[in-house]
Amino acid sequence: QVQLVESGGGWVQPGDSLRLSCAASGRAFSTYTMGWFRQAPGKEREFVAAISRSGRITDYADSVKGRFTISRDNAKNTVYLQMNSLRPEDTAVYYCAADTVVRLTYGSGYESQSKWTYWGQGTQVTVSS
Repeated sequence: QVQLVESGGGWVQPGDSLRLSCAASGRAFSTYTMGWFRQAPGKEREFVAAISRSGRITDYADSVKGRFTISRDNAKNTVYLQMNSLRPEDTAVYYCAADTVVRLTYGSGYESQSKWTYWGQGTQVTVSS
């Protein structure tokens, strides 16, 4: 089992950057595929990005591709989400997710929140002028 705690959210203006962090505790961090999801008011939780256990494979939602970067430091038990060129439509609560079974392979369904077992409490990101 793993516990996840997100941090780094806040209020920024359009075009600004933020870096979210997700600190994990518990079972060996390197055995978990890690992901970020977000949920805007009145909308379903949606996939943002994911990273393989080794960090060699990443994937992104089309809406954030080229602007967001997911990374991990297995020595620090932490996954990051660097968010650049933020837009008002990026406003949401951002959640960190972890799972030992999920793999970033075609057809595995990792974009679905139902595939992920462990979740953090979320951190609010607001992009507004």
